[in-house]
Amino acid sequence: MPPISPSSPYPWQLQALLALPLLVLPLVLAPSGAWAAPATEAEMNLYTRIAAVNVCIARGAGVPFDRAVGIAGETIAQVILGQHEGVIAQVGAKPLGLEDLRKGSINSAVLGAAEICPKEVPADVMAKVQDALKQPPAAKPTAAPTAKPTPNK
Repeated sequence: MPPISPSSPYPWQLQALLALPLLVLPLVLAPSGAWAAPATEAEMNLYTRIAAVNVCIARGAGVPFDRAVGIAGETIAQVILGQHEGVIAQVGAKPLGLEDLRKGSINSAVLGAAEICPKEVPADVMAKVQDALKQPPAAKPTAAPTAKPTPNK
């Protein structure tokens, strides 16, 4: 099929009809309050894995640990906020704010990286992760030690 141009034999109405789905698609795919569902346990596991893999890849490329964890955590926090309006089924029905999502996502990225690529995790952070995992379930904190991301310059 030849490309559509101003001198095309196709009427402009047909061209507009063909372009309409491209204009409407972002509106259809955007999350809506009525459509957004809480992040399930399976989704959270997937997001944690994605964050951990991103940390491992970044560390392998020479990115400092704090920066790698910060970027991975921010990415996941934004996904949870955008796709699930900050609601995580395991936590409850109340939406979490961006700061809480960031903290939790960074912690998840650290824990995941400690599991997937422990050699890429600094020794002091790895020791904190090991200590947190050794605690009995009743005394275990809700989040692992947070690696502070480097501020953007």
